[in-house]
Amino acid sequence: MPIRAALALLKPLLEDRSVLKIGADVKHHYVVMNRHGAELCPYDDVTLISYVLNGGTAGGHDLASLADAWLGHKVRDLKELTGSGKSAVAFADVDPANAAAWAAEAADVALRLWQVLKPRLAMDGIVSVYERLERPLVPVLARMEQRGISVDRQILSRLSGELAQGAARLEHEIYELAGERFTIGSPKQLGDILFGRMGLPGGSKTRTGQWATTAQVLEELAAEGHELPRKIVDWRQMTKLKSTYTDALPGYVNPQTGRVHTSYALAATTTGRLSSSEPNLQNIPVRTTEGRKIRGAFIAGKGNKLVSADYSQIELRVLAHVADIHQLRQAFAAGADIHAATASEMFGVPVEGMPGEIRRRAKAINFGIIYGISAFGLAGQLSIPREEAADYIKRYFERFPGIRDYIETTKDFARRHGYVETIFGRRIHYPDIRASNVHLRSFSERASTNARLQGTAADIIRRAMVRMDDALARERLSARMLLQVHDELIFEVAEDEVEATIPVVQRVMENAAMPAVSLSVPLQVDARAADNWDEAH
Repeated sequence: MPIRAALALLKPLLEDRSVLKIGADVKHHYVVMNRHGAELCPYDDVTLISYVLNGGTAGGHDLASLADAWLGHKVRDLKELTGSGKSAVAFADVDPANAAAWAAEAADVALRLWQVLKPRLAMDGIVSVYERLERPLVPVLARMEQRGISVDRQILSRLSGELAQGAARLEHEIYELAGERFTIGSPKQLGDILFGRMGLPGGSKTRTGQWATTAQVLEELAAEGHELPRKIVDWRQMTKLKSTYTDALPGYVNPQTGRVHTSYALAATTTGRLSSSEPNLQNIPVRTTEGRKIRGAFIAGKGNKLVSADYSQIELRVLAHVADIHQLRQAFAAGADIHAATASEMFGVPVEGMPGEIRRRAKAINFGIIYGISAFGLAGQLSIPREEAADYIKRYFERFPGIRDYIETTKDFARRHGYVETIFGRRIHYPDIRASNVHLRSFSERASTNARLQGTAADIIRRAMVRMDDALARERLSARMLLQVHDELIFEVAEDEVEATIPVVQRVMENAAMPAVSLSVPLQVDARAADNWDEAH
Protein backbone atom coordinates (compact mmCIF):
# COMPACT_ATOMS: atom_id res chain seq x y z
CA MET A 1 0.00 0.00 0.00
CA PRO A 2 1.42 3.45 -0.87
CA ILE A 3 2.30 5.46 2.25
CA ARG A 4 -0.06 8.31 1.31
CA ALA A 5 -2.98 5.89 1.06
CA ALA A 6 -2.10 4.36 4.44
CA LEU A 7 -1.83 7.81 6.06
CA ALA A 8 -5.15 8.88 4.57
CA LEU A 9 -6.79 5.96 6.38
CA LEU A 10 -4.84 6.26 9.63
CA LYS A 11 -4.65 10.03 10.19
CA PRO A 12 -8.35 10.64 10.99
CA LEU A 13 -8.32 7.80 13.53
CA LEU A 14 -5.01 8.81 15.14
CA GLU A 15 -6.23 12.40 15.55
CA ASP A 16 -9.80 11.51 16.64
CA ARG A 17 -10.02 12.76 20.24
CA SER A 18 -12.96 10.45 20.97
CA VAL A 19 -10.81 7.35 20.41
CA LEU A 20 -8.09 6.43 22.92
CA LYS A 21 -4.93 5.01 21.33
CA ILE A 22 -2.97 2.50 23.41
CA GLY A 23 0.63 1.44 22.87
CA ALA A 24 4.07 0.86 24.37
CA ASP A 25 6.85 3.45 24.03
CA VAL A 26 4.31 5.85 22.54
CA LYS A 27 6.90 8.63 22.14
CA HIS A 28 8.62 6.67 19.37
CA HIS A 29 5.32 6.30 17.49
CA TYR A 30 4.44 9.93 18.20
CA VAL A 31 7.69 11.11 16.55
CA VAL A 32 7.20 8.85 13.52
CA MET A 33 3.60 9.94 12.93
CA ASN A 34 4.54 13.58 13.49
CA ARG A 35 7.09 13.36 10.68
CA HIS A 36 4.21 12.36 8.41
CA GLY A 37 1.94 15.20 9.52
CA ALA A 38 -0.26 13.21 11.92
CA GLU A 39 -0.66 13.93 15.64
CA LEU A 40 -1.28 11.01 17.96
CA CYS A 41 -3.94 11.92 20.53
CA PRO A 42 -5.28 10.97 23.00
CA TYR A 43 -3.07 8.06 24.06
CA ASP A 44 -2.09 5.83 26.95
CA ASP A 45 1.36 4.28 27.23
CA VAL A 46 1.71 0.94 29.05
CA THR A 47 5.47 1.49 29.31
CA LEU A 48 4.92 4.66 31.35
CA ILE A 49 2.08 3.14 33.39
CA SER A 50 4.40 0.26 34.34
CA TYR A 51 7.19 2.73 35.17
CA VAL A 52 4.92 4.66 37.53
CA LEU A 53 3.73 1.43 39.18
CA ASN A 54 7.05 -0.35 39.47
CA GLY A 55 9.91 2.17 39.07
CA GLY A 56 13.12 0.74 40.50
CA THR A 57 12.08 -2.93 40.45
CA ALA A 58 13.87 -5.58 38.43
CA GLY A 59 12.66 -6.16 34.88
CA GLY A 60 12.14 -3.77 32.03
CA HIS A 61 9.11 -1.74 31.02
CA ASP A 62 9.27 -2.64 27.32
CA LEU A 63 6.44 -4.58 25.69
CA ALA A 64 8.21 -7.96 25.68
CA SER A 65 9.24 -7.75 29.36
CA LEU A 66 5.77 -6.62 30.45
CA ALA A 67 4.03 -9.33 28.39
CA ASP A 68 6.23 -11.97 30.01
CA ALA A 69 5.74 -10.60 33.53
CA TRP A 70 2.01 -9.82 33.47
CA LEU A 71 0.54 -12.07 30.77
CA GLY A 72 2.93 -15.01 30.78
CA HIS A 73 3.29 -14.48 27.05
CA LYS A 74 6.47 -14.48 24.95
CA VAL A 75 6.27 -11.76 22.29
CA ARG A 76 7.73 -12.81 18.97
CA ASP A 77 11.16 -11.21 18.46
CA LEU A 78 11.44 -8.99 15.39
CA LYS A 79 14.71 -10.75 14.50
CA GLU A 80 12.72 -13.92 13.87
CA LEU A 81 11.23 -12.08 10.91
CA THR A 82 14.16 -10.01 9.69
CA GLY A 83 17.03 -12.30 10.61
CA SER A 84 20.27 -10.94 12.05
CA GLY A 85 23.83 -10.24 11.03
CA LYS A 86 24.78 -10.28 7.37
CA SER A 87 21.65 -12.20 6.38
CA ALA A 88 19.28 -9.62 7.94
CA VAL A 89 16.65 -8.01 5.71
CA ALA A 90 14.76 -4.74 6.10
CA PHE A 91 11.29 -4.94 7.66
CA ALA A 92 9.90 -3.72 4.32
CA ASP A 93 11.16 -6.95 2.75
CA VAL A 94 9.47 -9.25 5.28
CA ASP A 95 6.55 -11.33 3.97
CA PRO A 96 3.44 -9.12 4.50
CA ALA A 97 1.48 -11.87 6.24
CA ASN A 98 4.28 -12.39 8.79
CA ALA A 99 4.75 -8.64 9.25
CA ALA A 100 0.99 -8.22 9.84
CA ALA A 101 0.94 -11.00 12.44
CA TRP A 102 3.93 -9.52 14.27
CA ALA A 103 2.44 -6.01 14.33
CA ALA A 104 -1.03 -7.24 15.32
CA GLU A 105 0.44 -9.23 18.21
CA ALA A 106 2.16 -6.06 19.55
CA ALA A 107 -1.10 -4.10 19.38
CA ASP A 108 -3.08 -6.90 21.02
CA VAL A 109 -0.55 -7.34 23.82
CA ALA A 110 -0.48 -3.58 24.48
CA LEU A 111 -4.26 -3.56 24.93
CA ARG A 112 -4.21 -6.58 27.25
CA LEU A 113 -1.45 -4.99 29.36
CA TRP A 114 -3.41 -1.74 29.56
CA GLN A 115 -6.45 -3.64 30.85
CA VAL A 116 -4.30 -5.18 33.59
CA LEU A 117 -2.12 -2.19 34.53
CA LYS A 118 -4.26 0.94 34.15
CA PRO A 119 -6.67 0.09 37.04
CA ARG A 120 -3.68 -0.42 39.35
CA LEU A 121 -2.82 3.29 39.13
CA ALA A 122 -6.09 4.11 40.90
CA MET A 123 -5.74 1.19 43.31
CA ASP A 124 -2.30 2.46 44.36
CA GLY A 125 -3.39 6.13 44.44
CA ILE A 126 -0.79 7.29 41.92
CA VAL A 127 -2.92 8.32 38.93
CA SER A 128 -1.66 11.91 39.15
CA VAL A 129 1.99 10.83 38.76
CA TYR A 130 1.14 9.24 35.41
CA GLU A 131 -1.25 11.94 34.23
CA ARG A 132 0.77 14.99 35.32
CA LEU A 133 4.42 13.92 35.18
CA GLU A 134 4.68 11.15 32.59
CA ARG A 135 2.04 11.21 29.87
CA PRO A 136 2.12 15.00 29.19
CA LEU A 137 5.88 14.87 28.67
CA VAL A 138 5.61 12.62 25.59
CA PRO A 139 4.79 15.38 23.04
CA VAL A 140 7.23 17.77 24.75
CA LEU A 141 10.15 15.36 24.32
CA ALA A 142 9.02 14.44 20.81
CA ARG A 143 9.24 18.11 19.78
CA MET A 144 12.66 18.49 21.41
CA GLU A 145 13.97 15.42 19.60
CA GLN A 146 12.69 16.70 16.26
CA ARG A 147 14.26 20.13 16.77
CA GLY A 148 17.75 18.81 17.48
CA ILE A 149 20.79 21.00 18.12
CA SER A 150 23.62 22.24 15.88
CA VAL A 151 27.21 21.12 16.38
CA ASP A 152 30.38 22.60 14.90
CA ARG A 153 32.23 19.75 13.16
CA GLN A 154 35.45 21.77 12.89
CA ILE A 155 35.59 22.25 16.66
CA LEU A 156 35.00 18.53 17.19
CA SER A 157 37.71 17.63 14.67
CA ARG A 158 40.20 19.93 16.39
CA LEU A 159 39.27 18.50 19.80
CA SER A 160 39.77 14.95 18.52
CA GLY A 161 43.31 15.88 17.54
CA GLU A 162 43.98 17.51 20.92
CA LEU A 163 42.60 14.50 22.80
CA ALA A 164 44.69 12.12 20.68
CA GLN A 165 47.82 14.12 21.49
CA GLY A 166 46.89 14.28 25.19
CA ALA A 167 46.27 10.53 25.34
CA ALA A 168 49.62 9.84 23.59
CA ARG A 169 51.43 12.07 26.08
CA LEU A 170 49.77 10.26 28.99
CA GLU A 171 50.64 6.87 27.50
CA HIS A 172 54.33 7.85 27.43
CA GLU A 173 54.16 9.02 31.07
CA ILE A 174 52.34 5.82 32.10
CA TYR A 175 55.00 3.62 30.47
CA GLU A 176 57.70 5.66 32.23
CA LEU A 177 56.05 5.20 35.63
CA ALA A 178 55.31 1.51 35.01
CA GLY A 179 58.82 0.83 33.74
CA GLU A 180 57.49 -1.06 30.71
CA ARG A 181 55.05 -0.86 27.82
CA PHE A 182 51.72 -2.65 28.18
CA THR A 183 48.13 -2.45 26.90
CA ILE A 184 46.67 0.27 29.11
CA GLY A 185 43.12 -0.70 28.18
CA SER A 186 43.64 -4.28 29.38
CA PRO A 187 42.35 -4.70 32.98
CA LYS A 188 44.42 -7.89 33.37
CA GLN A 189 47.73 -6.31 32.32
CA LEU A 190 47.01 -3.17 34.35
CA GLY A 191 46.12 -5.17 37.47
CA ASP A 192 49.26 -7.31 37.16
CA ILE A 193 51.42 -4.18 37.04
CA LEU A 194 49.68 -2.21 39.82
CA PHE A 195 49.17 -5.00 42.36
CA GLY A 196 51.44 -7.78 41.11
CA ARG A 197 54.70 -6.10 40.15
CA MET A 198 54.38 -2.71 41.94
CA GLY A 199 52.61 -4.14 45.00
CA LEU A 200 50.24 -1.19 45.53
CA PRO A 201 47.90 -1.57 48.54
CA GLY A 202 44.17 -2.33 48.42
CA GLY A 203 44.26 -4.92 45.66
CA SER A 204 41.39 -7.40 45.43
CA LYS A 205 40.59 -10.06 42.86
CA THR A 206 37.40 -10.62 40.92
CA ARG A 207 35.64 -13.98 40.53
CA THR A 208 37.75 -14.67 37.44
CA GLY A 209 40.94 -14.31 39.45
CA GLN A 210 41.94 -10.97 37.89
CA TRP A 211 42.88 -7.90 39.92
CA ALA A 212 40.01 -5.38 40.13
CA THR A 213 40.90 -2.14 38.31
CA THR A 214 37.56 -0.29 38.35
CA ALA A 215 37.39 3.50 38.31
CA GLN A 216 36.68 3.47 42.07
CA VAL A 217 39.76 1.35 42.79
CA LEU A 218 41.98 3.66 40.72
CA GLU A 219 40.45 6.82 42.23
CA GLU A 220 41.11 5.53 45.76
CA LEU A 221 44.73 4.74 44.90
CA ALA A 222 45.12 8.17 43.29
CA ALA A 223 43.68 9.83 46.42
CA GLU A 224 46.35 8.07 48.46
CA GLY A 225 49.01 9.80 46.35
CA HIS A 226 49.91 7.09 43.83
CA GLU A 227 50.76 8.77 40.52
CA LEU A 228 50.30 5.89 38.07
CA PRO A 229 46.61 5.22 38.92
CA ARG A 230 45.92 8.97 38.54
CA LYS A 231 47.46 8.94 35.06
CA ILE A 232 45.38 5.86 34.16
CA VAL A 233 42.17 7.60 35.27
CA ASP A 234 43.06 10.65 33.16
CA TRP A 235 43.92 8.46 30.15
CA ARG A 236 40.63 6.55 30.41
CA GLN A 237 38.64 9.76 30.55
CA MET A 238 40.51 11.31 27.63
CA THR A 239 40.14 8.28 25.36
CA LYS A 240 36.47 7.89 26.29
CA LEU A 241 35.72 11.53 25.45
CA LYS A 242 37.44 11.07 22.09
CA SER A 243 35.66 7.85 21.11
CA THR A 244 32.25 8.71 22.59
CA TYR A 245 31.98 12.36 21.62
CA THR A 246 34.53 14.10 19.42
CA ASP A 247 34.90 11.14 17.03
CA ALA A 248 31.29 9.91 17.20
CA LEU A 249 29.17 13.09 17.27
CA PRO A 250 29.70 14.08 13.60
CA GLY A 251 28.24 10.71 12.63
CA TYR A 252 25.00 11.63 14.42
CA VAL A 253 24.44 14.79 12.37
CA ASN A 254 21.24 14.30 10.37
CA PRO A 255 21.96 15.04 6.68
CA GLN A 256 18.50 16.58 6.19
CA THR A 257 18.56 18.95 9.17
CA GLY A 258 22.29 19.36 9.75
CA ARG A 259 21.61 18.88 13.48
CA VAL A 260 22.07 16.20 16.15
CA HIS A 261 18.81 14.63 17.37
CA THR A 262 19.18 12.73 20.64
CA SER A 263 16.48 10.32 21.83
CA TYR A 264 15.04 10.66 25.35
CA ALA A 265 13.81 7.76 27.47
CA LEU A 266 11.24 8.47 30.16
CA ALA A 267 11.28 5.04 31.80
CA ALA A 268 14.97 4.14 31.96
CA THR A 269 16.22 5.38 35.35
CA THR A 270 15.32 4.46 38.91
CA THR A 271 14.49 7.94 40.20
CA GLY A 272 12.50 9.54 37.36
CA ARG A 273 15.41 11.29 35.69
CA LEU A 274 15.37 11.25 31.90
CA SER A 275 18.15 9.51 29.99
CA SER A 276 19.32 10.21 26.46
CA SER A 277 20.89 8.04 23.77
CA GLU A 278 22.01 8.05 20.13
CA PRO A 279 23.92 10.15 21.20
CA ASN A 280 23.92 10.37 24.99
CA LEU A 281 24.22 14.10 25.73
CA GLN A 282 23.73 13.82 29.50
CA ASN A 283 27.11 12.35 30.43
CA ILE A 284 29.45 14.97 28.97
CA PRO A 285 31.59 15.87 32.02
CA VAL A 286 31.13 19.51 32.93
CA ARG A 287 33.87 19.71 35.57
CA THR A 288 36.78 18.95 33.22
CA THR A 289 38.37 21.30 30.71
CA GLU A 290 37.95 18.73 27.92
CA GLY A 291 34.26 18.20 28.75
CA ARG A 292 33.59 21.93 28.65
CA LYS A 293 35.34 22.18 25.29
CA ILE A 294 33.02 19.50 23.90
CA ARG A 295 30.02 21.49 25.12
CA GLY A 296 31.50 24.44 23.28
CA ALA A 297 30.94 22.56 20.01
CA PHE A 298 27.15 22.74 20.51
CA ILE A 299 26.18 26.03 18.91
CA ALA A 300 23.20 28.25 18.22
CA GLY A 301 21.79 28.51 14.71
CA LYS A 302 22.33 31.70 12.73
CA GLY A 303 20.58 34.71 14.29
CA ASN A 304 20.06 32.83 17.58
CA LYS A 305 21.63 32.32 20.98
CA LEU A 306 21.64 29.26 23.21
CA VAL A 307 20.13 29.91 26.64
CA SER A 308 21.04 27.54 29.48
CA ALA A 309 18.70 27.61 32.49
CA ASP A 310 19.96 25.61 35.45
CA TYR A 311 18.41 24.91 38.85
CA SER A 312 20.83 26.04 41.57
CA GLN A 313 21.51 23.34 44.19
CA ILE A 314 18.00 21.92 43.79
CA GLU A 315 18.62 18.69 45.71
CA LEU A 316 19.98 20.59 48.73
CA ARG A 317 16.92 22.85 48.58
CA VAL A 318 14.63 19.81 48.48
CA LEU A 319 16.55 18.36 51.45
CA ALA A 320 16.09 21.61 53.40
CA HIS A 321 12.33 21.37 52.70
CA VAL A 322 11.64 17.67 53.36
CA ALA A 323 13.98 17.42 56.38
CA ASP A 324 12.90 20.86 57.68
CA ILE A 325 16.48 22.02 58.36
CA HIS A 326 16.12 25.50 59.84
CA GLN A 327 19.70 26.65 59.14
CA LEU A 328 19.57 25.58 55.49
CA ARG A 329 16.10 27.04 54.96
CA GLN A 330 17.25 30.32 56.47
CA ALA A 331 20.38 30.42 54.30
CA PHE A 332 18.46 29.68 51.09
CA ALA A 333 15.75 32.23 51.94
CA ALA A 334 18.44 34.88 52.45
CA GLY A 335 20.15 33.98 49.17
CA ALA A 336 23.33 33.13 51.07
CA ASP A 337 26.21 31.02 49.78
CA ILE A 338 24.96 27.69 51.13
CA HIS A 339 28.37 26.03 51.25
CA ALA A 340 29.93 28.97 53.08
CA ALA A 341 26.96 29.02 55.48
CA THR A 342 27.41 25.29 56.14
CA ALA A 343 31.15 25.76 56.72
CA SER A 344 30.43 28.58 59.14
CA GLU A 345 27.98 26.38 61.10
CA MET A 346 30.39 23.42 61.19
CA PHE A 347 33.75 25.07 61.73
CA GLY A 348 32.79 28.33 63.44
CA VAL A 349 34.47 30.39 60.72
CA PRO A 350 32.89 33.72 59.66
CA VAL A 351 31.48 33.73 56.13
CA GLU A 352 33.29 36.97 55.37
CA GLY A 353 36.85 36.22 54.30
CA MET A 354 36.37 32.45 54.58
CA PRO A 355 39.31 30.48 53.11
CA GLY A 356 38.39 28.69 49.89
CA GLU A 357 39.59 25.35 51.26
CA ILE A 358 37.13 25.50 54.18
CA ARG A 359 34.22 26.21 51.79
CA ARG A 360 35.34 23.41 49.47
CA ARG A 361 35.23 20.93 52.33
CA ALA A 362 31.74 22.02 53.31
CA LYS A 363 30.61 21.71 49.70
CA ALA A 364 31.96 18.15 49.48
CA ILE A 365 30.17 17.26 52.72
CA ASN A 366 26.88 18.88 51.64
CA PHE A 367 26.72 16.90 48.41
CA GLY A 368 28.30 13.81 49.94
CA ILE A 369 25.65 13.55 52.64
CA ILE A 370 22.94 13.58 49.95
CA TYR A 371 24.56 10.58 48.27
CA GLY A 372 25.21 8.70 51.50
CA ILE A 373 28.96 9.18 51.36
CA SER A 374 31.13 7.22 53.80
CA ALA A 375 34.11 8.50 55.75
CA PHE A 376 36.29 6.54 53.34
CA GLY A 377 34.68 8.21 50.30
CA LEU A 378 34.89 11.70 51.80
CA ALA A 379 38.52 11.14 52.75
CA GLY A 380 39.26 10.25 49.13
CA GLN A 381 37.48 13.34 47.80
CA LEU A 382 39.22 15.75 50.14
CA SER A 383 42.57 13.91 50.35
CA ILE A 384 42.42 13.80 54.14
CA PRO A 385 42.78 10.95 56.68
CA ARG A 386 39.69 8.78 57.16
CA GLU A 387 39.48 9.67 60.86
CA GLU A 388 39.29 13.37 60.01
CA ALA A 389 36.57 12.69 57.42
CA ALA A 390 34.59 10.66 59.97
CA ASP A 391 34.87 13.57 62.40
CA TYR A 392 33.50 15.96 59.73
CA ILE A 393 30.50 13.73 59.10
CA LYS A 394 29.84 13.37 62.84
CA ARG A 395 30.09 17.14 63.30
CA TYR A 396 27.76 17.70 60.33
CA PHE A 397 25.03 15.55 61.87
CA GLU A 398 25.51 17.28 65.23
CA ARG A 399 25.03 20.70 63.64
CA PHE A 400 22.14 19.54 61.43
CA PRO A 401 20.36 16.82 63.45
CA GLY A 402 17.31 17.02 61.18
CA ILE A 403 19.35 15.47 58.35
CA ARG A 404 20.15 12.36 60.37
CA ASP A 405 16.46 12.14 61.33
CA TYR A 406 15.50 12.43 57.65
CA ILE A 407 17.92 9.66 56.67
CA GLU A 408 16.75 7.28 59.39
CA THR A 409 13.05 8.03 58.78
CA THR A 410 13.45 7.47 55.05
CA LYS A 411 15.30 4.18 55.51
CA ASP A 412 12.67 2.99 58.00
CA PHE A 413 9.83 3.87 55.59
CA ALA A 414 11.62 2.03 52.76
CA ARG A 415 12.12 -1.08 54.91
CA ARG A 416 8.44 -1.18 55.82
CA HIS A 417 6.97 -0.40 52.39
CA GLY A 418 9.68 -1.46 49.94
CA TYR A 419 9.73 1.98 48.30
CA VAL A 420 10.20 5.71 48.98
CA GLU A 421 8.07 8.56 47.65
CA THR A 422 8.92 11.93 46.16
CA ILE A 423 6.88 14.89 47.37
CA PHE A 424 4.74 14.51 44.23
CA GLY A 425 3.89 10.88 44.99
CA ARG A 426 6.30 9.08 42.64
CA ARG A 427 7.24 5.72 44.14
CA ILE A 428 10.79 4.42 43.78
CA HIS A 429 11.04 0.77 44.76
CA TYR A 430 13.96 -0.84 46.58
CA PRO A 431 13.14 -4.56 46.87
CA ASP A 432 16.67 -5.33 48.11
CA ILE A 433 16.32 -3.12 51.18
CA ARG A 434 15.25 -6.21 53.15
CA ALA A 435 17.91 -8.47 51.55
CA SER A 436 19.98 -10.75 53.79
CA ASN A 437 23.08 -9.73 51.83
CA VAL A 438 24.52 -6.78 53.77
CA HIS A 439 26.03 -5.12 50.67
CA LEU A 440 22.73 -5.19 48.75
CA ARG A 441 20.85 -3.96 51.81
CA SER A 442 23.21 -1.09 52.64
CA PHE A 443 23.33 0.03 48.99
CA SER A 444 19.52 0.19 48.91
CA GLU A 445 19.48 2.15 52.16
CA ARG A 446 21.89 4.76 50.80
CA ALA A 447 20.15 4.91 47.43
CA SER A 448 16.68 5.30 48.95
CA THR A 449 17.64 8.36 51.00
CA ASN A 450 19.00 10.06 47.89
CA ALA A 451 16.16 8.87 45.64
CA ARG A 452 13.56 11.02 47.42
CA LEU A 453 15.66 14.10 46.74
CA GLN A 454 16.80 13.28 43.20
CA GLY A 455 13.35 11.98 42.30
CA THR A 456 11.67 15.14 43.57
CA ALA A 457 14.14 17.28 41.59
CA ALA A 458 13.40 15.19 38.49
CA ASP A 459 9.66 15.66 39.03
CA ILE A 460 10.07 19.42 39.36
CA ILE A 461 11.91 19.82 36.06
CA ARG A 462 9.37 17.54 34.35
CA ARG A 463 6.59 19.83 35.57
CA ALA A 464 8.50 22.83 34.22
CA MET A 465 9.02 21.19 30.83
CA VAL A 466 5.34 20.31 30.49
CA ARG A 467 4.38 23.96 31.05
CA MET A 468 7.22 25.62 29.14
CA ASP A 469 6.02 25.63 25.50
CA ASP A 470 2.60 27.05 26.43
CA ALA A 471 4.20 29.75 28.61
CA LEU A 472 6.49 30.85 25.79
CA ALA A 473 3.61 30.82 23.29
CA ARG A 474 1.46 33.01 25.58
CA GLU A 475 4.24 35.61 25.57
CA ARG A 476 4.52 35.25 21.75
CA LEU A 477 8.12 34.17 22.03
CA SER A 478 9.69 31.88 19.44
CA ALA A 479 12.18 30.22 21.81
CA ARG A 480 12.48 26.46 21.39
CA MET A 481 13.45 24.00 24.12
CA LEU A 482 16.18 21.73 22.69
CA LEU A 483 17.80 19.72 25.48
CA GLN A 484 17.33 18.61 29.06
CA VAL A 485 20.38 17.56 31.06
CA HIS A 486 19.28 16.63 34.59
CA ASP A 487 18.73 20.04 36.29
CA GLU A 488 19.36 22.10 33.15
CA LEU A 489 17.26 23.12 30.14
CA ILE A 490 18.81 24.45 26.91
CA PHE A 491 16.86 26.69 24.53
CA GLU A 492 17.51 28.21 21.13
CA VAL A 493 16.36 31.82 21.21
CA ALA A 494 16.27 34.57 18.59
CA GLU A 495 18.89 37.18 19.46
CA ASP A 496 16.31 39.97 19.75
CA GLU A 497 14.13 37.89 22.12
CA VAL A 498 16.77 36.81 24.65
CA GLU A 499 15.98 39.52 27.23
CA ALA A 500 12.26 38.77 27.08
CA THR A 501 12.68 34.97 27.12
CA ILE A 502 14.98 34.45 30.11
CA PRO A 503 12.53 35.84 32.75
CA VAL A 504 9.72 33.64 31.37
CA VAL A 505 11.91 30.52 31.51
CA GLN A 506 13.04 31.35 35.06
CA ARG A 507 9.49 32.01 36.23
CA VAL A 508 8.18 28.69 34.87
CA MET A 509 11.07 26.71 36.36
CA GLU A 510 11.06 28.44 39.75
CA ASN A 511 7.29 27.98 40.16
CA ALA A 512 7.17 24.43 38.78
CA ALA A 513 6.30 22.80 42.12
CA MET A 514 3.21 24.98 42.50
CA PRO A 515 0.31 24.55 43.10
CA ALA A 516 0.75 20.88 44.05
CA VAL A 517 3.45 21.64 46.63
CA SER A 518 4.38 24.86 48.37
CA LEU A 519 8.10 24.53 49.05
CA SER A 520 9.45 26.13 52.21
CA VAL A 521 12.64 26.97 50.30
CA PRO A 522 12.71 29.13 47.15
CA LEU A 523 13.92 27.52 43.92
CA GLN A 524 16.56 29.50 42.06
CA VAL A 525 17.31 29.24 38.34
CA ASP A 526 20.49 30.68 36.82
CA ALA A 527 20.13 31.47 33.11
CA ARG A 528 22.61 32.82 30.57
CA ALA A 529 22.71 33.31 26.81
CA ALA A 530 25.73 32.71 24.57
CA ASP A 531 26.77 31.44 21.18
CA ASN A 532 27.53 27.95 22.48
CA TRP A 533 26.48 25.62 25.28
CA ASP A 534 29.69 25.92 27.30
CA GLU A 535 29.59 29.72 27.46
CA ALA A 536 25.88 29.70 28.29
CA HIS A 537 26.22 27.20 31.15
